[in-house]
Amino acid sequence: MENTKDLITKINILTTKIETEYPELYTFIDEQPITIPALDHPDADSKALKDYLQSLEQLLQHHLETHKS
Repeated sequence: MENTKDLITKINILTTKIETEYPELYTFIDEQPITIPALDHPDADSKALKDYLQSLEQLLQHHLETHKS
């Protein structure tokens, strides 16, 4: 099982890749629910981080599949 630090590292790497290589997708990242916490002191647990990482991976994968060169 991945720990929180590993998940955050993967999220940062993927977010940077999207920002630099696919800037047209970067605007969609701001719409991800994890960036808009509903609690005063939100805790990002491993499940929330995994879900967010998976949503980023799906966003990129969908883009690559629908915009093949």
